[in-house]
Amino acid sequence: MSILKEFKEFAVKGNVVDMSVGIIIGAAFGKIVSSVVADVIMPPIGVLVGGVDFSKLAVVLKEKAGDVPAVTLNYGNFIQTIIDFTIVAAAIFLMVKLLNKLKKEEAAAPAPAPEPTKEELLLTEIRDLLKSKN
Repeated sequence: MSILKEFKEFAVKGNVVDMSVGIIIGAAFGKIVSSVVADVIMPPIGVLVGGVDFSKLAVVLKEKAGDVPAVTLNYGNFIQTIIDFTIVAAAIFLMVKLLNKLKKEEAAAPAPAPEPTKEELLLTEIRDLLKSKN
């Protein structure tokens, strides 16, 4: 089997396509949550801790020398990333929990009884007539 055929079979499988869609939607959702964290949640937290912007927190390891910029350890970006991750993980957890709840409700609803066929209706009528004669 050629590599092109193998790739085609792999790419066309339903679970690969579903996974791709999930990754794309997840990336877009992650950007939305990151914006909420950076633009809505972090400013009030910064005010509460004395106007500190976490993304600007750093330790200077080596001062600027001429045209060479300073070497810094940007631990504020790390703190910001941890907060972003925590909020994104919580939001995804809540979304999955909601979807699981909806699936359970959908599965719990019993399927309606199928309509009886013409033959079943006729046999039921014959049975009822026979019962009424006895």
